[in-house]
Amino acid sequence: MTTDHRTRALRGGLAALLASALLLAAGACGVTNDTDDQQDSQTKVQTKTGVITVVSSVNQWGSLAEEIGGSDVKVTSILSSTGVDAHDFEPKTSDLATLSKAEIVVANGAGYDTWATKSRSADSTLVSAAQIVGAMDGDNPHLWFSKDARSGMAKELADAFSKARPKKRKAFAKRLKEWQANEDELDAAMTKFAKAHPDATYGATEAVAYYLMSDMSLEDVTPKGYAQAVANGGEIAPADLQTFQKLIEGRKLDVLVNNTQEATDATNMLTGAAGRSDVPVVDVSEQMPSKYDSLDDWIEALAEQIFEAVDPDYDDDSNDGQTDPDAPDADATGDDASADQSDQSADSGDATTGCSNGDGTGDCTGANDGSNAGQQDPGK
Repeated sequence: MTTDHRTRALRGGLAALLASALLLAAGACGVTNDTDDQQDSQTKVQTKTGVITVVSSVNQWGSLAEEIGGSDVKVTSILSSTGVDAHDFEPKTSDLATLSKAEIVVANGAGYDTWATKSRSADSTLVSAAQIVGAMDGDNPHLWFSKDARSGMAKELADAFSKARPKKRKAFAKRLKEWQANEDELDAAMTKFAKAHPDATYGATEAVAYYLMSDMSLEDVTPKGYAQAVANGGEIAPADLQTFQKLIEGRKLDVLVNNTQEATDATNMLTGAAGRSDVPVVDVSEQMPSKYDSLDDWIEALAEQIFEAVDPDYDDDSNDGQTDPDAPDADATGDDASADQSDQSADSGDATTGCSNGDGTGDCTGANDGSNAGQQDPGK
């Protein structure tokens, strides 16, 4: 074999050996990467077990998160004091640090708590009331008073918690169902009151409870000029304030709703006029007072105050007007049966006229299902 041939053969052998070495190295690297990937996957699974860290911007939604999450979540609410004006709230450095560590951030949105959504980490899950109902900056942000927002948030929280902890899905679904049952009772009570008081009116020093009053079908008679000035944070024209005061003094409204967290000389003047004119005043704060255990407990208490203010003699018996006209009276026997059947006929008529279904079933639940989520402008 010539020198050239031997040189070429040697070079060919070296090339083959080098190629084999590269393949072996690549294979070894592949095994190492697979192991690393498995370890990373195991680490991720480990971080997704245990209690879910939830941070809510305000205690209204934080309370709802606790109801749906139960012992499977740890909720921290940044703003929970009724003595703080939420619209001017500035979070502390420690608040921002708490938000950055949350696995799930619960926010109101609609410009009410922009600081909360800006401070969350990129890998956290956001549950926003405004996103759920389609509210935007400039709309009435007091969404927790809306039955549509509360129902949407409860479902979204249950879904977010279930995705974070799939093994706990049944527990979250059970708590959601229990919450929905309580919410349905509250909605039925408000619907019943609305049907018994179709001409009830109210005025408001600030549109804090706009959605609640809308759900109860009370007509807002607050002078538009006054309402728009307050909503825009502008100065109230003396003429608009005087118009509102005369409306109160003439008792042209059934109740005055007063936002205790937005007290000014103007609101004090209006509440004073209400006191002198025997117009009942219902005080409402933006943040949920600490004496209430849950959001619905608070909403129910406010509803009861409004019932009492509008009609002190109103009997809020949940069974009234909901008797099945086709069901026989369990106590009807002998001669009493005929009288009870007559009573049932009367009850059937009442149920037909008392419920919007118009089918004589007497089932008022859900009769006021029209969404108020798009009614954000309190001045209109």
